[in-house]
Amino acid sequence: MRLKDKVALITGGANGIGLATAQRFAKEGAKIILWDVTDKGQQVVNDLISDGAKALFQKVSVADQDAVIKAVAVAKNHFGRIDILINNAGITKDRTLLKMSKQEWDDVISVNLTGVFNCTQAVVPIMKEQNYGRIVSASSNVAIRGNYGQTNYVATKSAIIGMTKVWALELGRFGITANCIAPGFIQTAMTDAMPEEVRKQSLAHIPVGKWGVPDDIANGYLYLASDEASFVSGICLTIDGGAAR
Repeated sequence: MRLKDKVALITGGANGIGLATAQRFAKEGAKIILWDVTDKGQQVVNDLISDGAKALFQKVSVADQDAVIKAVAVAKNHFGRIDILINNAGITKDRTLLKMSKQEWDDVISVNLTGVFNCTQAVVPIMKEQNYGRIVSASSNVAIRGNYGQTNYVATKSAIIGMTKVWALELGRFGITANCIAPGFIQTAMTDAMPEEVRKQSLAHIPVGKWGVPDDIANGYLYLASDEASFVSGICLTIDGGAAR
């Protein structure tokens, strides 16, 4: 097993990519700390435990720094360490520039960007003490090519690429790697809510001719979180069927 006895904290783990990642990591031997803002996360953890995994659910908003700090302390006390941080939680509140409200801007920034900062800053001291850690954050291929009506979302996903490169420089000497993944169009509840015309246009721009599924991204998270990627740090791995080229 590629993550045997590793402790992995996964944010936004109750649905979509986060759920697929929690399930995949558990199969690879990881102990799972699953964070989400919905109570559905508890059922996910119950299912993981039923399948033989060790798992803990915590209802946490990554945008709430105090809550993050407290939850990290509880999780560390529960499992004794935290080896892997998957900064997966994210939201969208799409609007064109001239129609976007300050609240829509602030909401997306607080979860997608400040949330990643909060979680990473809270977990890194534990990783530093261990002299071991894997940080993998969710960017997006729109950070590379832009996307109509997503000023707030694209800003956060572009910033994550930059933060990842900084963390690779700052944390490498402590045995910690920092990378991110830039998914393309992945079939989740979030993308299912998009207008059908938008979905068709998205498919037309994917060279491999199909949408991705959550497991495609979970596989990327798994590689970057594993010891196979011990010499990989500061990169953004694009998983989008060639759409960002």
